[in-house]
Amino acid sequence: MTEHVDVIVVGAGISGIGTGYHLQTRCPDRSYMILEGRQSMGGTWDLFRYPGIRSDSDMHTLGFVFHPWTAAKSIADGPSIRAYVEETAQAYGIDRKIRYGHHVKSAAWSTKDARWTVEATGPDGPVKLTCNFLSMCAGYYNYAKAYSPEFEGAESFAGQIVHPQFWPENLDYSGKRVVVIGSGATAVTLVPSMAKTAAHVTMLQRSPTYIVARPGEDGVANWLRGKLPAKAAYGITRWKNVLMGMFFYRMARKKPAVVKERMIGMVRDHLGPDYDVATHFTPRYNPWDQRVCLVPDGDLFTAINAGTASIVTDTIARITPDGIHLDSGKDLPADVIVTATGLELQLMSGAAFSLDGKPIELAGRLQYKGMMFDGVPNLSSTFGYTNASWTLKADLTAIYMCRLLNTLKKRGLRQAMPFNNDPTMKSESFLDFTSGYVQRAAAALPTQGERKPWKLNQNYALDVLALKFGSIDDAMRFSNPVQARARREDVTA
Repeated sequence: MTEHVDVIVVGAGISGIGTGYHLQTRCPDRSYMILEGRQSMGGTWDLFRYPGIRSDSDMHTLGFVFHPWTAAKSIADGPSIRAYVEETAQAYGIDRKIRYGHHVKSAAWSTKDARWTVEATGPDGPVKLTCNFLSMCAGYYNYAKAYSPEFEGAESFAGQIVHPQFWPENLDYSGKRVVVIGSGATAVTLVPSMAKTAAHVTMLQRSPTYIVARPGEDGVANWLRGKLPAKAAYGITRWKNVLMGMFFYRMARKKPAVVKERMIGMVRDHLGPDYDVATHFTPRYNPWDQRVCLVPDGDLFTAINAGTASIVTDTIARITPDGIHLDSGKDLPADVIVTATGLELQLMSGAAFSLDGKPIELAGRLQYKGMMFDGVPNLSSTFGYTNASWTLKADLTAIYMCRLLNTLKKRGLRQAMPFNNDPTMKSESFLDFTSGYVQRAAAALPTQGERKPWKLNQNYALDVLALKFGSIDDAMRFSNPVQARARREDVTA
């Protein structure tokens, strides 16, 4: 017989572990399992092992709402985050629900049976499972393939070319000349970390990114922990950071020129009046058109001031045996080249979906409350904020899913499906972001509507009201009654 559970969660990263907690806390009578394609939990924080890997937002908002982050560092390193995820899963027994080595290939919904049939590749071959509700917590990018553009002459390079997503375990770059291609969060993390032992590290960028220094420790959080119980201190710090983030994002959108001048001015304060900030730290776009990069304790600026790191703003003509030849005519000597060129965006683990035997195309489909899809029943997808910590939205998505499950049971129904009955509803881009990884995948993404509940808030406070306390019936069709026999068995049980 095909094994059945009430809910299948796909992915054992931060989203999946959080969803497991909310399920067993808010829907304790529902069975669930977590399918993880890899051999360990942690998602991003287990996959990425490059030097200096760390969070690019504070752990009081990236951490779980139900399990306080108590370490002194607010901007935490990858191994610490991975240990925190594992500790959380073990503390609540969520780890016992995980099945590793199960990569989901497809999911087929049957209206007659009111269930999903999920097919996966398991450790011992194909696996078929069924569930009443499917929660996709598999992140937003392809774990097996990164974005790595082809550079002319790469095959001639005498040194080693590596991508941060697949970092060689024993790569020795001590005393060597390193060029990191890129200017995003990964690059600004790698450069100061590698500069500690490399001969020199150059960050080669086509165009600058907004970079902001922030203390690695949250003084208010550490003070509160000494005065209040851990959960109370954590909750206050969490909301402090959420509200501060919302304020700065709103300011960036309302007064971009003012915020841009201030952010660039702070860089100039770190590097001095003689540094060419206009060339290397002044982006061509407004703040938050792309994600702002965070550097804890200004470590990137410290490395530049020490002379162990530098930034070159130019474009690549070709790779040479000794390094990189630039379009400006200059040459960058290198023993190691790191292509921090980005991710390949991939939603829903790349799985194929169908509804009563007909394929479901999610690309271009209207998304409901940033977590479900128009015309698709009993399916949620976790996608975090672009302007705040991922986990904030992941928690709310799981909470809303639990509300749906409890409503279905209370009403004796089996199916919850968002449905747009407004033919005048205009669709908009799913993400209002100009980042390369978003633009490259734009055609494969769902869309959002111009009005609620089809419009993304990108605002935690508004989403708390909508997903935790708001209506459960707006644009949602509940249907497919529980069969009489099944209802009797449920009552008897």
